[in-house]
Amino acid sequence: MKPASDSDSGPSASSASAVPSPPTAAGLPPVTASSAAAGPSAPVVPVGRPAPLLIESSVVEGLPAEGAVLLRMSGSLDTEGAQAWSAQLRGHLEQADLAGLRPVLDMAHVQLGGAAVLRALSETTRGRSGRPDLVIVRARPGLREAVHLARLDGVRLYATLDDALRELARAATRGADLPAWRSQISDPLRPSYEDLRKEVRALRARVRSAPVIGMAQGVVMVRYGLPDPAGAFRVLREVSQRFNVPLRVLVSAVVVARPPDGAVWFPGRRPLPVPPLRILAREGRDPRYRRQMIDAVLHEALAAGRACAGYVRCVDPAVNALMLESDHGCADTFLDHLVRGWDEGLPDLVARLLGRRVSVPDVAADTLLSEESRRVLLGTGTRAVDSVPVLSRSGSCTGVITLHWPEAGHRPTDDQSQALALLASDTAAWLSWYHRSVLLDALEELHRELTGLAAGPEGARGPRRS
Repeated sequence: MKPASDSDSGPSASSASAVPSPPTAAGLPPVTASSAAAGPSAPVVPVGRPAPLLIESSVVEGLPAEGAVLLRMSGSLDTEGAQAWSAQLRGHLEQADLAGLRPVLDMAHVQLGGAAVLRALSETTRGRSGRPDLVIVRARPGLREAVHLARLDGVRLYATLDDALRELARAATRGADLPAWRSQISDPLRPSYEDLRKEVRALRARVRSAPVIGMAQGVVMVRYGLPDPAGAFRVLREVSQRFNVPLRVLVSAVVVARPPDGAVWFPGRRPLPVPPLRILAREGRDPRYRRQMIDAVLHEALAAGRACAGYVRCVDPAVNALMLESDHGCADTFLDHLVRGWDEGLPDLVARLLGRRVSVPDVAADTLLSEESRRVLLGTGTRAVDSVPVLSRSGSCTGVITLHWPEAGHRPTDDQSQALALLASDTAAWLSWYHRSVLLDALEELHRELTGLAAGPEGARGPRRS
């Protein structure tokens, strides 16, 4: 089985944040260092003071032998609040130990005072002799370097939550103790700035997908009577991996598809033959694998247009927006621009709205672009852009193929334009087949599994009608 893409599958910060902690499993309410020190009524933070540090606790499933409790932190930590924060952190860790959960600190959104946080972490870990190591994920580079230099015993650093859970799962499977603390910063092959930028971009993409995942969890819980979002997310993730359908694509389909009315979600549906793909049929590409096919679309487009950079975005029907699916040769600054959703005035958005090809031979002078988009494109060395919409048979846009050139005045030749139009037509035919076969197969399997979960020991009850 080929797993889904890393950005769409596996345990993630977004999935953990959507899972509320049960009362028996480290279910602590959000607290602040200032409110903990002052009592029930938290004082108002004066203007100019840093925002207090928040700790939110949630349970993450996915380990074979144990669960994990994720402590998500946001705000800032100064010297005055370090002692109170340390006390609150110890309280959360004690609850996790009592519940048999592995504590994981997500510190991606913390503005830290270096000495204060190191002292707090040192005091916290010093009193955890014999307890599981304190795992920190998504820490900013400054904190990671400081923890590495301080050599704090009992602290383990990981770049992402997925990496941490994967390593903990491997250790639990081996049945051995967790390996000794080893910071990624101490590795000669430590993550480069490029790796960190990719990580940040992936996290931003997850943030954009998180609301749709939450909606799908809610739909599944109500429709099948599931008691908690963790179970809904687990089934969504398993079906996503089994059918190699990205989780973002699957949850979007759950949200927009008509609800099932019976034991079969789509009764009377028959298998569809793969359409004859003139360009995409080369090299034995498997049309069931979405990422492989979209990468092939981009590869063919770059070759047909003799472009050095480009990307493909597809429409997410749940949010009615273009989502980045594949890219090559694009500068990180521009990709960040896309992932953030700041695409107003870009040629591919205009091509989607107009339903026709949009060519910008001179980025510096074309009035079609917004000033912000022009600035980003010029800043990344792009001087000419061409966007070709992927149109379904009904004329709706399901995606856009965009190419970049570094030379101003560049326009695709007639032969290149014809090849790109043919590629867009093939892509539209494949996407239609994929959505009506592979994606619907995944939804059918999801319906069968969730109906079985909803039935439980009492017998088949079927889904609730939405």
